[in-house]
Amino acid sequence: MKEFTVCGVQIAAKPNDIDYNVKKIKEWARKAKEKHNPELIVFPETATTGFTPNMPVSEFYKMLDPIPGRVTDDMVKLSKEINSYLVLPMYEKGEAQDVIYNSAVVIGPTEGIIGIYRKTHLFPTERLRAGGWSTPGKEAPVFELPFCKLGIMICYDGDFPELARELVVKGAEVIVRPSALLRSFEIWELTNKARAYDNHVYVVAVNAVGPDAANNYYFGHSMIINPIAQKLAQARGTEEIIYAKLDPDPIKYVTYGAETPMIFDHVEDRNLQVYKDLLKNSKCPFEPAKRIPY
Repeated sequence: MKEFTVCGVQIAAKPNDIDYNVKKIKEWARKAKEKHNPELIVFPETATTGFTPNMPVSEFYKMLDPIPGRVTDDMVKLSKEINSYLVLPMYEKGEAQDVIYNSAVVIGPTEGIIGIYRKTHLFPTERLRAGGWSTPGKEAPVFELPFCKLGIMICYDGDFPELARELVVKGAEVIVRPSALLRSFEIWELTNKARAYDNHVYVVAVNAVGPDAANNYYFGHSMIINPIAQKLAQARGTEEIIYAKLDPDPIKYVTYGAETPMIFDHVEDRNLQVYKDLLKNSKCPFEPAKRIPY
């Protein structure tokens, strides 16, 4: 990894107005570039539509774009124009009728579309079995950028330590977490810090703000966490840009503001013999109000 600057652009999407939101994304990306000159810019989950479409799946499917497509063509041009890499979260029209992925596309100024991550852990309300609209992805890719190896988790994905660990085992140095999170700030902060500290990896968590088509209101508070769980940047509950310069040598000391040497590595120090049951299907010991399968 090389030292680089990352921006999280915390903006409100106009529900289901893709043209408007693409224009807004461009404006805020240019603003981030002018103010902070970042190598990487990250937007919130489903930035081109908002999270909940509040319409039938077949109708929503018709309004979406595939990847590559019209939206990503515009974003490829934007990336080249401002000479920054982009993580653009958007709903992706699948090849099969009514298959919709909650995706994040990685775009580079010279490469164009580098790759796509499709959300693997769907929140219950977006699952088809609950009357939702999304189909889960099945892969956890790590993307090789000139300045870091990048992994992606989307919102509810970040509640799962296994996914973050999978990305780090594959080499991720930075994990971005585009989100439209409605739970408490405490859960948001806890999971971002835990995933960073569990794996000694940077977490760039960019949450939506404002309402979606179902009048769910998102609270923002995007944040950037370093590999010893120190918060480097914190947004408020409004539209704004956060940024931080990421140090390529971040775990020499146990804590910030002190020089106590760090002599452990949570990834290397795993006792793999203990985890033989980890991939078995299971449930938590307590019962939620309702279970919604995939």
